[in-house]
Amino acid sequence: MTFPTVGVQSWSLRHFSSIDSLLPQVRALGLDRLELCGVQCNFDDPAAHAPVIGAAQAAGVAIGSIGVQTFQGREAVEREWFAFARAAGTEVITCHFKVDSFTQAVPLAVRLAEEYDVRLAIHCHGGYLFGGSVDVLDHLLALGGPRLGVCIDTAWCLQAGGDPLAWVRRWPGRIHGVHFKDFVFTPQGKWQEKPVGLGTLDVDGFVQALVDTGFSGTAVVEYEADLEAPQGAIRASLARVAAAVAKAGG
Repeated sequence: MTFPTVGVQSWSLRHFSSIDSLLPQVRALGLDRLELCGVQCNFDDPAAHAPVIGAAQAAGVAIGSIGVQTFQGREAVEREWFAFARAAGTEVITCHFKVDSFTQAVPLAVRLAEEYDVRLAIHCHGGYLFGGSVDVLDHLLALGGPRLGVCIDTAWCLQAGGDPLAWVRRWPGRIHGVHFKDFVFTPQGKWQEKPVGLGTLDVDGFVQALVDTGFSGTAVVEYEADLEAPQGAIRASLARVAAAVAKAGG
């Protein structure tokens, strides 16, 4: 199989808060693909969609995924996210659910995903938010069909005490997205971000597990530190991921 083209999460470049300032940064990184977050586009506003999509197309940058979007069962608002995805050719909406509304939000999100032919990937944002643990993810996945899967954010998976390799093998065919990110931890459990491969993540093993299980979702590097100048760390992360993909034969 051919490993999906790796892009960047636009949150990494949130200092560049307009689409017109973001896209040159993406291209300067040698990339033609991204996951677009709400910093550079208000997905709630249909009037904002066409200018953003047009700018990305003109720059030769595919919007492979968007998010992270928090679904709460608000159909009028959340339908706009799917409308953006369909217009942009977006494959995946990276998402989050809340403990007080997931019983209504999951069925609605899955119904809209079917209607708009988009996949959903639940982002595992650490051990302190709903959806960060294996048992919660198991339960959420059981509520939806195959369009509902997981986005493994590798750093937050580690922070929650998880094993990214084991998570890939736990949900084969249901990993719809990956955020390549890396942390180191203090003895007290505090985390510090590092470029991918310089922290705790077994990059080679993780990529090999994705290749072995036929991963076909969206993949991006995300680096949240160095707000004004993250490009060096992003480049280093992309290079490390590319080396792992080559080693795995992806």
